[in-house]
Amino acid sequence: MSQTVTLALSKGRILDATLPLLAAAGIEPEVDPETSRKLVFETNHPGLRLLVIRASDVPTFVAYGAADVGVAGKDVLIEHGGADLYEPLDLGIARCRLMTAGRPGAMDAASHRPLRVATKYVETARAYFARLGRQVEIIKLYGSMELAPLVGLADVIVDLVDTGNTLRANGLEPFEVIEEISARLVVNKAAQKMKHAPIGELLSLFDQRERRAS
Repeated sequence: MSQTVTLALSKGRILDATLPLLAAAGIEPEVDPETSRKLVFETNHPGLRLLVIRASDVPTFVAYGAADVGVAGKDVLIEHGGADLYEPLDLGIARCRLMTAGRPGAMDAASHRPLRVATKYVETARAYFARLGRQVEIIKLYGSMELAPLVGLADVIVDLVDTGNTLRANGLEPFEVIEEISARLVVNKAAQKMKHAPIGELLSLFDQRERRAS
């Protein structure tokens, strides 16, 4: 890669799944991002460096050109809007579902008033319930989502569901799937034009990884 490409990676679950994927594509960071306190990492590809940042910040870094390419969950991209990003690849990792959930019968119990919905996906939840023609009051939370229905803060939640074990352990059940979620590769639109060749090379590395996996 003659031009330097900056790839933003999401901390946490997606990073855990992305590092083996990068290794399969022949990309190794200078030090282990999971143990280092660094935020910027050079790699064995001289024209590629990595940023490790909060998952919710990846679309913003890419959209504003602070990173050329990023790996983010579809949930984050939907909430961000994504109109200013290209989304060329579904990496097929970190799969789960964005769902509504709550106590059994919770959706019907609040039929006489706006449904109280706890979530960090405010825009996504608002758009979803608007499509259903349902009036809602959105309560923004950043964690412990399952607690909201248990203490009467909300009727239902909108959150990511993997196995559903946490819901069941707290007497809740999943209702409707809003979106099937996986990690996606996104590209800054200006960078796609200005750095077409090196970004194309990076995409090719991921494509080769997909062919080897199939």
